[in-house]
Amino acid sequence: MSLMSLLLRALGIFALSLLSITATAETVDFELQGLDGKSYRLSDYRGKWVLVNYWATWCPPCREELPELEVFHNNHKDKDAVVLGVAMERIEKPRLKAFVDEQFLSYPILMAEPAARTELGRVPGLPTSFLVSPKGELVARQVGPLTMEDIESFIDTMRE
Repeated sequence: MSLMSLLLRALGIFALSLLSITATAETVDFELQGLDGKSYRLSDYRGKWVLVNYWATWCPPCREELPELEVFHNNHKDKDAVVLGVAMERIEKPRLKAFVDEQFLSYPILMAEPAARTELGRVPGLPTSFLVSPKGELVARQVGPLTMEDIESFIDTMRE
């Protein structure tokens, strides 16, 4: 691992911890249509940590983090956490599906129009991820790419 990669990883963990949202204990929810045609509600995942990742196919840092999110999702989906990817772009469904298949993504991909604000909060740039606790409370926001280790470390600190 290069020095730059290590530095970016350390900054990612630091940034995620800095953007913890502890002042509110209000639950959050949304409902979006998935690429598979199903309707997804954030509240359907109560009892698990949910990483909601806003991204786009044209975004290089988004594409860079997709494998990390896939591994995190697969390691946790049957236990304590899931990833919901929200494609925040104007793209035809067949093109998005082809991209998702090429990336071997198995977590739900939801679709949303580009917007500066979502039900979870501001999205100043892509990728932007929000972490929702098992109780449905928004606990963190990260602007920029994440690694599996970043997410796991942050969840571990929240459990303590």
